[in-house]
Parts: sequence; structure tokens; C-alpha cells
Amino acid sequence: MKLQFNKYYLAIAHFLLLIELAIAFIIKTGFIRYTFGDYLVVILLYAIFRGCTNMSVRASALVVLFIAYGIELLQLTPFLAYFNLENSTAANLIFGSTFQFGDLVAYTLGIFTVLIIEYYNGNYKNTHTIKV
Repeated sequence: MKLQFNKYYLAIAHFLLLIELAIAFIIKTGFIRYTFGDYLVVILLYAIFRGCTNMSVRASALVVLFIAYGIELLQLTPFLAYFNLENSTAANLIFGSTFQFGDLVAYTLGIFTVLIIEYYNGNYKNTHTIKV
């Protein structure tokens, strides 16, 4: 993995970050806040990875998905209390405070969306070429 900046992905990441911040600070409950926000966050992380590294589409997608799953699974433990951050608004906003199986589904759907978009944009390196 090598650092390599891509303005296209970084612009997408910036746009998604603004949307995530708007969701976090304006919408306090409901589907948009909890499920759609989780769906978008993996797309945001993916855009950051692709914007800052030369990792492949598949590798970036897997790394982001494992990070998202890892953070969600950490919510099964009192890990914020270990670091004395259970009362931190920022820590609770970033890491969450309760495990939800639906979040894992949202993360997975977000990565599937990324893979579909990358495939149709021609960024996905298909190892099986079909000649007609």
C-alpha cells in the first residue's frame, strides 16, 4: 500500500462527511439517523481509503467492512468505559454505544453499493475477461 491522493475520491469523501455531520447534528432519531447514517459511513470510509491510498477496490472494500464490523462488535463490550470516554459525546457519536445487528446489514449494503458503482464505472478490476 502506498499513499496516493485522488481528488475525485477525496471530493466524494468531503461531500459525504458534510452529509454525515448534518445527519448527526440535525436528525436526532429515526431511520435516517441510525440506519442510513451507518450505510453512508462505510461509503465515506471507502472514499477516504481510495482517496489516500493506491489500494484496489476489493482490498479497500474489505478493509472498510472489517473496520466497521470491528467497531460494531466492540459495542458489545464496555470499551468506552475502559478509556473513561463513556460520557464523551464525540466518542459516543463516532463509536456508538449499543450493538445493533441492523448496523452490520447497513454496512454490508453500503459496501455492496460501492462495489456495484465501481464495477459500472470501470474501476473494478475484473480478473475474468470475456472476449466477444
